[in-house]
Amino acid sequence: MLNRTIAPKIVDAVDFHLSLPLYKKYILKNGVEVYAVELGEQDVLMVNLVFNAGNWFEEKNLVAATTNYLLKNGTTKKNAFEINEHFEYYGSYLGRSCQNETAEISLHCLEKYANELLPVIAELITDSVFPQEELDIYKKNSQQRLQVSLMKSDFVAGRLIDSYLFGGQHPYGKYAVKEDYENLQQGEIKNFYKEFYQHGKCKIFIAGKLQKDIIEQLDKNFGSLPLKAWNISEINTAHKIIPVKEKKYNVLNDANGVQGSIRIARNFPNRHHPDFQKAGVLNTIFGGYFGSRLMANIREDKGYTYGIYSYLMNHIQESAWLISTEAGKEVCEAAVKEVYKEMQLLCDEPVDDEELQTTRNYMIGIILGDLDGPFQVAGRWKNIILNNLDENYFYRGIEIIKTITTKELQELANKYLHPKEFYELVVV
Repeated sequence: MLNRTIAPKIVDAVDFHLSLPLYKKYILKNGVEVYAVELGEQDVLMVNLVFNAGNWFEEKNLVAATTNYLLKNGTTKKNAFEINEHFEYYGSYLGRSCQNETAEISLHCLEKYANELLPVIAELITDSVFPQEELDIYKKNSQQRLQVSLMKSDFVAGRLIDSYLFGGQHPYGKYAVKEDYENLQQGEIKNFYKEFYQHGKCKIFIAGKLQKDIIEQLDKNFGSLPLKAWNISEINTAHKIIPVKEKKYNVLNDANGVQGSIRIARNFPNRHHPDFQKAGVLNTIFGGYFGSRLMANIREDKGYTYGIYSYLMNHIQESAWLISTEAGKEVCEAAVKEVYKEMQLLCDEPVDDEELQTTRNYMIGIILGDLDGPFQVAGRWKNIILNNLDENYFYRGIEIIKTITTKELQELANKYLHPKEFYELVVV
């Protein structure tokens, strides 16, 4: 019998044994791959269709994102209201999103309603008509949102730093202006839809308490479509990264503004580079969580900001190391100096054992949270698969967190944390 007078032993997160639940892989009649994670006790289902249809493939700015957004806005059989009403009737959520290389359609629903909902998703993929009136509404609303967003320093800073890092013509670096929305044409959207959705390349990720016939349902609804399998390595690298030469920028966006948005960033290799996962540990210490050095210095000690973070960008072809914060415009320059000061300290002095142990526990705890539930596990697998990696990447990352030394961290800092390598941007 459990003796409740004795406190349980406290175990550090790094002592936990973590394992990534496996998926089952299926192939539909047309060759489309399905990755299925069967976990959980709740009768819920996630179906995530990932198309090779991001802005990497568009010839004109905004065509990929607009096509993805308007998928729900009308077919030959249903108008936008009827489509939305159908999914709402069954208590489900259908989302769309467009990234750089990929675009997605995601369904969350009760698993018992899959046979009512999957056919409508197939209809969106094969029979969307992109009504002109819906496109006109989208263009008008998007221009209005852009006009409001351009008044915010953080929005402007986010656009500009990407452009500096990758070049204004690169999919990672280009951004929209009002005229881009005005120039969108229905015919261009329909052509993109035909090539990258109706006859596109697709992967499907599903997760939850799966029905026995879920693969049959997927094959019935999507296996007969003219879709094809794909691998991220097939994406061409025709888009060349051309960073701008100047490294320091001060932009006045609002003469009456009281707050500045600070972005300090450098280009960085992608997940396939041997330093990427090690840099993730160094980044966490530097500015990756609430107990980081940047937070302790610039938020808690100096009081310049409510929060400051650094992270490695989630891109497939190439990443970037970015520090981001907002501060009073009169202290922006001082905040930037403190960021560089913390970089230098990591270069000059090894991280002490206690700080490293705290970081290890935090990072393992985050991974534990990411493995709590079928949707989170599927998300982990999707990130691995879409980046052309395998499960060894997951376990190698855990091993690095548990074993990386203070000497290795100092060497990484001296390799990558040089202020002269970083773009510095302040937008007020």
